[in-house]
Amino acid sequence: MISDMNPEGIVGEYSESIIQLYEIGPRKVLVTNNEVPYPDGRLIVSRTDTKGIITHVNRSFVEMSGYSEEELVGAPHSILRHPDMPRAAFKDLWDTITEGRIWQGYVKNLRKDGGFYWVKATVIPNIRKGRIVGYTSVRRKPDRRRVEECIPLYASMKKKEQEGSQ
Repeated sequence: MISDMNPEGIVGEYSESIIQLYEIGPRKVLVTNNEVPYPDGRLIVSRTDTKGIITHVNRSFVEMSGYSEEELVGAPHSILRHPDMPRAAFKDLWDTITEGRIWQGYVKNLRKDGGFYWVKATVIPNIRKGRIVGYTSVRRKPDRRRVEECIPLYASMKKKEQEGSQ
């Protein structure tokens, strides 16, 4: 289960948002404007079960997320959900991978300390004997030009989502 974020762990000034997580419900997140640059030459790797519960993380994932391995393993991958990310991006991801296809995209992730980092994500279904048994996600350093293109696109998508829910 994901708990609300704790102000004691946040570095710097922050704003509060409530995000709706699929099959989990609302979560209060505390967000700063502190971007942590993605390190050169590193890959973030994790595996999840078919419900998106983390079963494995590598050291780069632990370092970039700010969470311990113990906090990550057993938690939903949406623990990293940044409120700037449109729901439609994750709907597309889940629609794609549950069909057994590979998904790629740019994602803004929320760190435990309220900061954020951008990744270029590739999510691969793990198929055994013809059925999906989980997913492997590999994240790499994103192209900065593409990130700058995603920022206004995602803001526009979020605005449409908010207008649609009113």
